[in-house]
Amino acid sequence: MDIDISVNGDSFSINVENPHRFNVLDRMEDIVDFGNKVGINLSPYALDTLIPLMIRGVAGCEAGCPSDAMGVARRGFGDFKIDYIEGGILTATQKLENGNLLDVKIFPDFK
Repeated sequence: MDIDISVNGDSFSINVENPHRFNVLDRMEDIVDFGNKVGINLSPYALDTLIPLMIRGVAGCEAGCPSDAMGVARRGFGDFKIDYIEGGILTATQKLENGNLLDVKIFPDFK
């Protein structure tokens, strides 16, 4: 599974070996550093909550419940607009204060 975070054309990717064991808090410093490099403080955007929600929607839960990407898209998350794309891809988009778009995409592992 891959996570792609982009702001105004600049992107940061994270490869997730095991979505059931991924700890977003271990990667938040890298995500915030990426934001700082593109001039955006990503800390207030609750990515530490959004990303696990999207991962569960794509990968399902460890106890065997099915993934529910379309349900995650229907419910949304805060000010993010979440869309389901054919094949189980989830995208979340939010307009930032400076007018740029923050995009988070979760791509399932197509092995």
